[in-house]
Amino acid sequence: MLGDIRSLAMSGHQSLGLLFRYDRPPMSASDSVSVSWPSLFVPTYDAHLPPLNLRNSAGIEAVDSSELFTMYVCGITPYDATHLGHAATYISFDLINRYMRASGSTVRFVENITDIDEPLLERAHRDNVDWIALAQSQIDLFRSDMTALHVLPPDSFVPATSVMELIDRAISRMTENGFVYRVENDLYFDSSSFHKDLPVTMEEALTTFGERGGDPDRVGKKHPLDPVLWWANKNDEPGWASSHGFGRPGWHIECSVIALRYLIGADYLESSTGDFAIDLQGGGSDLIFPHHFMSGAQAKAILGKPFARRYVHTGMVGLDGEKMSKSKGNLVFVSTLLKDGVDPVVIRYALLKDHYQSDRMWSSSSLDQARESVAKIRSALSREYVRATDSVENQIIAALANNLDTPSALSALEAWAQEVDAQPHQKGTGALSRLLDGFMGLAF
Repeated sequence: MLGDIRSLAMSGHQSLGLLFRYDRPPMSASDSVSVSWPSLFVPTYDAHLPPLNLRNSAGIEAVDSSELFTMYVCGITPYDATHLGHAATYISFDLINRYMRASGSTVRFVENITDIDEPLLERAHRDNVDWIALAQSQIDLFRSDMTALHVLPPDSFVPATSVMELIDRAISRMTENGFVYRVENDLYFDSSSFHKDLPVTMEEALTTFGERGGDPDRVGKKHPLDPVLWWANKNDEPGWASSHGFGRPGWHIECSVIALRYLIGADYLESSTGDFAIDLQGGGSDLIFPHHFMSGAQAKAILGKPFARRYVHTGMVGLDGEKMSKSKGNLVFVSTLLKDGVDPVVIRYALLKDHYQSDRMWSSSSLDQARESVAKIRSALSREYVRATDSVENQIIAALANNLDTPSALSALEAWAQEVDAQPHQKGTGALSRLLDGFMGLAF
């Protein structure tokens, strides 16, 4: 399938050679990664903010504003367009980003791109297309969708294929620390010392591991849950030279390495302060196990301390009573809605109507209701004289601080818009508009 990809073959292990070319030049680990989407203007809002309380794997916890807040959110595997599940997840972490910035923290936000993995190669093979071209087309579409939905871009948007040298060094460190073993020509991570922290039962873990990219039945592994770190090259798959042989990385190690390198710094292997490596690891609830568990365990195996201070996960989005998934073929794509003329503010509003950590169902009525609400709010915000906005502003901030309770925030906004003409004595809605744009990304 990949025989026509342009080879840049390099030999030897002193320098890691990227053997398959992108349209853009390949980036080394020392390069500044800036392939995300355009930055957005975020209006400021002058108010004392309560601490942001988030529900993580350990329960509700206040996130105090600090000089630096580091956040890593798992990005896309670019073999299909941005669906509403993706959009809901990235909008949710966008709210955290916005709230922490408004609280006075400098937010360092990193997102990866899993641009080398089995699903991408399988889709390219199925459609008889170049895997690089497929990945790039979906990355470009994702960036366009995020721009339309007013999601603030990450400081670093990092393709896995740009950090092969970093992955090589990290595996070497893990080998020195006693966490790596070989099965035939592949390298595996010995996860046994971390099993006491499994977020699910061992029975559930074994089932889920097999369903989500793991190989629990492979002969020769020390434990069925051990994930691969480095695949030896096979057939005509893409590969990279490394000190561990010619091949490509497993799924989990890329996130461990990208998060540590771009949130801590280039010298993270030599110097890392604090009790935890980073402040927040985020993604959909389908990543709790095995991905976030394994990437966190591998980061700890590298640094010798816990990876993330908190793990925050979003719920799943279904369609008309069914789970939304690629296998079912019932995905709703953001780009399709935009092409159909749906206002991106309406899409964002509709996704914010449900709590970010709840599983929710999408239907055509979701858009209809959001479209009606957005029209009423726009009309209210355009009035010269309106009902006072102080109360609704305070309600919105309080709701967001309470584990991003966007349903309550929007209910308060809708109630204000419904009674906008009651005792109208305030001129203009500038403060409320700035709040909605700055904190919720709703630029009416």
